[in-house]
Amino acid sequence: MMADYKVEIINDTMQELFVEFHGPKDSPYHEGVWKIRVELPDAYPYKSPSIGFANKIYHPNVDEMSGAVCLDVINQTWSPMFDLVNVFEVFLPQLLMYPNAADPLNSDAAALMMQDRAAYELKVKEYCEKYAKPEDIGASKEEDSSDEELSEDDDYASSDDGIAGQPDP
Repeated sequence: MMADYKVEIINDTMQELFVEFHGPKDSPYHEGVWKIRVELPDAYPYKSPSIGFANKIYHPNVDEMSGAVCLDVINQTWSPMFDLVNVFEVFLPQLLMYPNAADPLNSDAAALMMQDRAAYELKVKEYCEKYAKPEDIGASKEEDSSDEELSEDDDYASSDDGIAGQPDP
């Protein structure tokens, strides 16, 4: 299923993975390469995976410190018809191409994007150069992508959007 991606299994289980993700073309992220941590719950595909960026990214809907992702399709409207290929070929590229500044996890990125799109894109490119070069993803420390960082407190969630990694009650 993920044959087109570099996948690293964590802890010898198929439930925790790192996946190499390249920024979409025609976006300010196109030069970036990220190590995405994926945790599959026991009930996957009936329950959504937890998704988080292990290396830093500047984006309104990604928490800069933890890498947690605010993406409705993963948190609220997940369907067993989706799979990890959808996450990496559709959902994450769309998130990077069309940020939602109205519902941010990174309020600084959201404010800059709304006030000065050119300055926002410049900062995105700076982060790509500093944190998302191909050689950087191999150097990401395990502690930089701990389980805690994928699951954020409800402080970041709006009333109708959850955060990737948020456990279901």
